[in-house]
Amino acid sequence: MPTVVVKGGRVVDAAGERVADVVVDDDGRIAAVGEDLSADRTIDAAGCVVAPGFVDLHTHLREPGQEEAETIETGARAAALGGYTCVLAMPNTIPAIDHAGIVREVLELGRTAPCDVRSSGAITVGRQGEQLAPLAETAALGVRFFTDDGAGVADARLMRRALEYATGIQVDGKGIVLAQHCEDPVLSSGGHMHEGEWSSRLGIPGQPAEAEELMVMRDIALARLTGARVHFQHLSTARSVEMVRAAKAAGIPVSCEATTHHLTLTHAECASYDPVFKVNPPLRTEADVAAVRAGLADGTIDCIATDHAPHTQEAKEAPFDQAPPGMLGLETALGLLLTELDLPLVEVLALLSWRPAALLGVDDEHGAIAPGRPANLTVIDLEREWTVDPAALASRSRDTPYAGRTLRGKVRHTLLRGEPVVLDEEPQR
Repeated sequence: MPTVVVKGGRVVDAAGERVADVVVDDDGRIAAVGEDLSADRTIDAAGCVVAPGFVDLHTHLREPGQEEAETIETGARAAALGGYTCVLAMPNTIPAIDHAGIVREVLELGRTAPCDVRSSGAITVGRQGEQLAPLAETAALGVRFFTDDGAGVADARLMRRALEYATGIQVDGKGIVLAQHCEDPVLSSGGHMHEGEWSSRLGIPGQPAEAEELMVMRDIALARLTGARVHFQHLSTARSVEMVRAAKAAGIPVSCEATTHHLTLTHAECASYDPVFKVNPPLRTEADVAAVRAGLADGTIDCIATDHAPHTQEAKEAPFDQAPPGMLGLETALGLLLTELDLPLVEVLALLSWRPAALLGVDDEHGAIAPGRPANLTVIDLEREWTVDPAALASRSRDTPYAGRTLRGKVRHTLLRGEPVVLDEEPQR
């Protein structure tokens, strides 16, 4: 591979900001960061920000079993276009990623993808919440995150056992993390949106906020009891954020993520009866959105995740109460954050890049721009305005709630291990 220089950009990472060129050597690692550098090939970054590639802790790639909605290849392409160089595939596939054989399949399919595809593993066999999956066997393949995402582990005794078991497992000297989709299945049963004024107006059965909050409360207690880390996925309510804030202040080992849709949309969107706005956990109130934003600003919420959840057009065109929950997120996340959030650029990039990289334990490969590190980079044009067009997205699905919305800020180039996988907003493979 010829050497490459990313020329004339403003480099921004956890170490700070500087105007510099970034040279990538022929084995895909950063050789130098400085001024007036040259290489065999030049990638223009003038007027742009050069940042570490983004890391998504919550991506549904649907393969194996639901390839009509998404594949590892198409999802990874969408990720690269969105500036992501690493995504964590969720285990609610068919069959579930609950043992080493399925993990090997996902990792093998990801080897040629334009993004570093990591696999999570299910906490319980088949994600059924009845029997622990072989966590140590799966961790031996490099899996660091375990979750039954799409459902919470409802049995408190089983979750305690899982956490106690997890404390004795390490991957490359780093502990594993159990991530929880917080949803009490009894309280949420039959609900299709947030339970509140809009569900009452629309006649759509709702899920109360307490369905999320009870499991957050329980798992904070279990983290305190066991000393094991719990990561809360897609937090959506004000009380959930407040409980995590208090738990962190008390020194309990918890972390959490929020999605772009829970920062930018409310349950009022469901007034259209359009299933594109049906997600799980559901869109909440304006007060909840404000609380999630405040949690990002004060550091309670550790990172942004997309919960990219594609479905076929046929499935999403079903009536609201029959349609599956989920929407796309990978290609719109950056633009939404730059357009909607009043946060310094370095904070936005931290939420997308080096903080999730550290949580996933891949910060030795992602999240920094320094000599010797793998050249996993994204180049961002902060002034680029663009309109979201579902038909132009790389995903097999078209489930974006932002169709027609104008956003500011777009990825211009993405490099994976030094190879340009996106150039001038176009995928290269």
